[in-house]
Amino acid sequence: MTKNKWIYLALILAASVLVITLLLPSQNKNNTAESPAPKQEQQLKQQYKSQDIQTTERLSRMDAEQHLQNMLKELKLADEAEITSYIDKLQSSHHQLHTLIWMNLKDGTSTSYSLQKNKQKPVLEKNQQLMSSIKSAKQALRKHKSYESNSMLLGEEKYFVVGQPALDGKHAVVAVMSQHILNDVEEHQRRNLRMIPYPKEGKYNVNSVLPGSLKGVTVKTGHDNQNASHYYENEIVIRFKEDLSTDKMEQIKKEIKLDHVHKMGETYVFKSKDKDYEALASYFKKNWDPMYTEPHYLYLTNESSDDNLRAGNIPNDLLFSRYQWNLPATETNKGWSLSKGSDNVTIAVVDTGVDLDHPDLEGQFVEGFNVVNPAEKPYDDVGHGTHVAGIISAKVNNNEGVAGMTWYNKVMPVKVLDSSGSGTTYAVAEGIIWATDHGAKVINMSLGNYADAEFLHDAIKYAYDRDVVLIAATGNDNTERPGYPAAYPEVFAVSATDAAMRRADFSNYGDYIDVVAPGASIASTYPGNQYAALSGTSMASPHVAALAGLIRSVNPDLSNEEVMDLMRSSVIDLGDSGYDKYFGYGQIDVYKALEKAGANMKKDSPLQFWPQNLRNKMEDTVKKYVK
Repeated sequence: MTKNKWIYLALILAASVLVITLLLPSQNKNNTAESPAPKQEQQLKQQYKSQDIQTTERLSRMDAEQHLQNMLKELKLADEAEITSYIDKLQSSHHQLHTLIWMNLKDGTSTSYSLQKNKQKPVLEKNQQLMSSIKSAKQALRKHKSYESNSMLLGEEKYFVVGQPALDGKHAVVAVMSQHILNDVEEHQRRNLRMIPYPKEGKYNVNSVLPGSLKGVTVKTGHDNQNASHYYENEIVIRFKEDLSTDKMEQIKKEIKLDHVHKMGETYVFKSKDKDYEALASYFKKNWDPMYTEPHYLYLTNESSDDNLRAGNIPNDLLFSRYQWNLPATETNKGWSLSKGSDNVTIAVVDTGVDLDHPDLEGQFVEGFNVVNPAEKPYDDVGHGTHVAGIISAKVNNNEGVAGMTWYNKVMPVKVLDSSGSGTTYAVAEGIIWATDHGAKVINMSLGNYADAEFLHDAIKYAYDRDVVLIAATGNDNTERPGYPAAYPEVFAVSATDAAMRRADFSNYGDYIDVVAPGASIASTYPGNQYAALSGTSMASPHVAALAGLIRSVNPDLSNEEVMDLMRSSVIDLGDSGYDKYFGYGQIDVYKALEKAGANMKKDSPLQFWPQNLRNKMEDTVKKYVK
């Protein structure tokens, strides 16, 4: 079909609405329970909205501490002009940094830097609770101790105060941090979890449905243990402010009953005969004032080869080990031993746009398109598309924020949803066609409706016929009613699970579901150089889009249908044995899928896939003679 015909169709076809579809993490231990009554459903939604807000708050605090530590390191030898320039630049791109106070601990002086034209500034300066927290922070810093206050509601926003001392004891910094992102996440989830009519009446018509029944599931793997296998119980990684003398080493050896120690550069790994990690961390922090302590993630030597592959790919991104349960649950970091992706395989995010200036997404984009306003770049004015893009391709191993599922696959931002988070059939169809025509190999669509629009289906077929892998979220209404575009036969449909690998309570289901992926309180990038935790099938879908990108990076000879078949056959089986309408074929397994992709390469396979290729040939030979 020519582009002129597409335009003609756009003019004569009514624009059906497609709205972002999010979901909630499951808490039902028995998925055979009856559907919750409307009042109970609202309570569940409120519970998980609160969970996302609480997780987002923790993310914002960790991110703030990291920024202050980086600032102290960068400005160690800076003069006043350099300090002012650095802080002005930081505040211009991080509006949550409301006020920064640079302290010279040697002469007792301090300089305050506040955001310009901030309407809250006079209110904050007169608030006794805030001023008291700043005073407490300064007192702690003069004693070379860090400080962090509780959240304070000032006006309509929450704030907290955080302070960090420099390692050399010469400087310190205090920050007053806005937590406006909590308001953003609350409003975002109120809409997308259908706690309020959305979109508002008068603009669009949305057909609401009641949740259906649930079905039980038994967790069949150890993934629900989350971080248990990621570090050794009796070991600790630690960096001191100076090298240990022989006497100090002997003291530590005696006091922790040292089993063995490794030294890598300026970092030590201690193994105790009887102390676990928490006891070791407490001991070193109390007695040795280290620069940092952390579990032994990176240098495991006594596990099996499979465990070594997994452990050797634990990234240093700040929020990974504590909040990104979704990557180990899908064997993503283990899969990185086979492929980290390729910049030749582009994944289009057809969504609300992205934050093109987010530091954790820097360098991860190819040219995109703004269907809503073609004269403008595809900037995100909602937050949804930025979150989706971060799940796919946030920078990995950069000591900041979160880790994406791919290291090298590029994201193509295509803005088809407006500032309300909604868009038309035409806009989405045009976005799909544009992405296809501009080289996308995979398209993620974390959006949907229950209307089977022929115009949209034609656009889907256009992309499918050009070998694009199309991935879509199923919806969050806990219904078996097919949602589109996920239910089209050319589209790979994704529902959601929680950290215990149960179907999320509000995830749609049905006989069109292909697989499930993590979708509960997923940490990812958010506009304004921030991070947030959101729940939804919208969060599950990009996990699968990223997997498709990794597969096509390993084996570019596979067709789109072969990629989809491979993802269906490389899963962790959940629910009833084999396929069922609640989990599809199962939860994605990145390592297993990449292993199969490499083994199915037609020629010139990389060395790491040689064992799989040999095994496949042997199995084919056996099958041939058995027949």
